[in-house]
Amino acid sequence: MAALSPAPALGNDDVLKRTADGGEQVLQTVDYANTRYSPLDQINSGNVGRLRAVWTFSTGVLRGHEGAPLVVGDIMYVHTPFPNVVYALDLNHEGRILWRYEPRQKKDVASVMCCDLVYRGLAYAEGMVFLHQADTTIVALDAKTGQKRWSAVNGDPALGESNTATVMPVKDKLIVGIAGAEFGARGHLSAYGLRDGRLLWRAYSTGPDGEMLFDPERTTELGKPVGKDSSLRSWKGDQWKTGGGATWGWFAYDPKLNLVYYGSANPSTWNPTQRPGDNKWSDTIIARDLDTGVARWVYQMTPHDEWDYDGVNEMILTDQVVDGTPTPLLTHFDRNGFAYTLNRETGALLVAEKFDPAVNWATGIDLDHASPTFGRPKRDPAYSTEREGEDVTYTGICPAALGAKNQQPAAFSPLTGLFYVPATGMCMDYEPFHVDYTAGQPYVGATLSMYPAPASNGGTGHFIAWDNIRGKSVWSKPELFSVWSGALATAGNLVFYGTLEGHLKAVDARTGAELYRFKTPSGIVGNVTTFMHGGRQHIAVLSGVGGWAGIGLAAGLTDPNDGSGANQAYAGLNQYTALGGQLTVFALPDGP
Repeated sequence: MAALSPAPALGNDDVLKRTADGGEQVLQTVDYANTRYSPLDQINSGNVGRLRAVWTFSTGVLRGHEGAPLVVGDIMYVHTPFPNVVYALDLNHEGRILWRYEPRQKKDVASVMCCDLVYRGLAYAEGMVFLHQADTTIVALDAKTGQKRWSAVNGDPALGESNTATVMPVKDKLIVGIAGAEFGARGHLSAYGLRDGRLLWRAYSTGPDGEMLFDPERTTELGKPVGKDSSLRSWKGDQWKTGGGATWGWFAYDPKLNLVYYGSANPSTWNPTQRPGDNKWSDTIIARDLDTGVARWVYQMTPHDEWDYDGVNEMILTDQVVDGTPTPLLTHFDRNGFAYTLNRETGALLVAEKFDPAVNWATGIDLDHASPTFGRPKRDPAYSTEREGEDVTYTGICPAALGAKNQQPAAFSPLTGLFYVPATGMCMDYEPFHVDYTAGQPYVGATLSMYPAPASNGGTGHFIAWDNIRGKSVWSKPELFSVWSGALATAGNLVFYGTLEGHLKAVDARTGAELYRFKTPSGIVGNVTTFMHGGRQHIAVLSGVGGWAGIGLAAGLTDPNDGSGANQAYAGLNQYTALGGQLTVFALPDGP
């Protein structure tokens, strides 16, 4: 296996210009390919030990701080969780506030946000900073003044729709998702006009072909046309109308193929006995034409999901040599514990292996091309959550519902050809129960209890280096708690990530050896940023414990069963960190 340099891109010209040398960051994903790789190497494995905090900034909000700041020229743009305040900070004066934008949102929006009041960050293009608020309002802000240029409403909180995800500016469009599967919201992906906020197309995850923007004969799964009414045939009656499949994860874009890639979330409800069938197209990787929104290909990873294994984690696009042939690849680390490598042009499945050795709900993925079940999981019936019906507790299921990896993004380094994966080692007990749909009310239908996986020695986290061609771990670094921070790989032979206790860490990209750590004021669930300013490379990270793993601390929960089982699972976290909302910026004290 060999890694190839990314192909020249054709996206939004301003985005491409500002990301070309790594000095700025205008996308949460760092680049359109979702690699989270920076070509900066001033900070490297030889000098990272001298890294120092050079200035800090308090956000004034005490919930989970996911996502990362952006850097455009001499200005840094920082976001907060709900109420989604945006700050423009002057890098020439250690973060002096240039302007702030404080949206007015109804407080009851918080009641339809399932797993903390997080927001995964802003995007920038053509002099505008794009904010997607919790109440689903999209706002384009003038980057110099903070004044609103346009806004659009993407959903309805009264129907359980909300937002936690970033947006992606590509060409003349802004790609936008939606959250709310735990409230029976029907997921969709939308494209808005970048300059005027006009809705250009919308593609639903479930329902009729026309509403999903599926071509029954040309949209394929594993090389075969999906056929007419592919989603409708997989649901009982009109359950697809409240079928979930939300799009609250990350987006990637291939300019050569003009395809947008993303994943859909769990089906609703969590009680599988209420929704017989494959429940298409929840838990699915979807490739769509950017201009029209029409789906080119799909691949459902967990048909008839019985465990809440959302498929929204990032799609990482790389060009690599497979069996001697340069191949456009898509690599995805799913909540269900399997790492998938596909040909991103055709949707062909090439590799599917467990990156979490504790996974037991399935023994593997059928990779026999001659098999009628090719590409489907080989389920172990002992871990089905519907084998004896409702109101039964099913025990020892691995991974837990929060996944072997949640939304926190992995990174890819073309220098090593490896992927760096923040991971979780949790199992669960699962009790489904009947639930009726009421608009705007929880539509969950299961209670969970989560705990460390066997042979974990009490720890619940790992940081993994993964070979996506061989489908094998190269090294794995244990952590006390789940790694809920996104990874960042750099040309300095480094990978950065944060821990729930609050440590920013840097490890050697080839060996995993820890080279640096710094304790920030609160647990890190944000993603690490690097940028150049004043001729010096900087590292920045938001700390502020929260997200699903930190919901107990963030929301002050007292019942061990609250937080969909996470409060009890991470009960010991309060011995290591407390609430906070802080940006910490690092640099070498005396230059490279």
